Amino acid sequence: MPLVGCGWTGGPLSALDPAGPQARAMAALWWTMLAAAAALFVLVMALYLWALLRPEAAARVPPRRWILWGGIFLPLPILLPLGAAALVLGEAVLRPAGTEPFRVTAEARQWHWLFSYPANPGAAESVDLLHIPAGRPVEVTLTSADVVHSFWIPRLGGKIDAIPGRETRIVLIADAPGSYGGQCAEYCGTGHSFMAFEVLAHPQEALAEALAPVPSAPVPSTAQEPAR
Repeated sequence: MPLVGCGWTGGPLSALDPAGPQARAMAALWWTMLAAAAALFVLVMALYLWALLRPEAAARVPPRRWILWGGIFLPLPILLPLGAAALVLGEAVLRPAGTEPFRVTAEARQWHWLFSYPANPGAAESVDLLHIPAGRPVEVTLTSADVVHSFWIPRLGGKIDAIPGRETRIVLIADAPGSYGGQCAEYCGTGHSFMAFEVLAHPQEALAEALAPVPSAPVPSTAQEPAR
């Protein structure tokens, strides 16, 4: 199984296999940062090899020039576009476009998640299973009953802390119906590694059925005790 958030070949917990606009923006930023880091590494190594192979020429360069050109002017052509990309892609993560969001509340506790649906009266609460509509913004309001937890669905977007005594919010969108993996991303005790949950994105017409309470089985009548 790939590491959480780092699966190169996709999977339920791969941030590099995005399935929503916020996750795509974050994946694009990840690849941009990787390319920028690789370019900067190549430039530094080329400069290092030049100094190693031509020590006489490197020795003639004053220390002040090494600092100015190597420490300031060399990284600028890479860092400035990277900063601009971070601002543009970060805006896409923080301000998702779309219709009125579908609202969900999530309460974290050691070591499971309780989801409820305040905008859908009568909807059943679910444990470690989050039902959402596909193609529509979903606003998740988070709380914690004990310690700090972190809510993360790698294929749909970033992570946000669930803090005792406070409410935090995140908006996510799933492009298509399907199953997406979620995980607590903040160490919260001995059961932290088991604090996973599943997200089911439904077509809009199937969501109401998914949220319908499961009817309880009828209680059988008590049989009369046979006569002795």
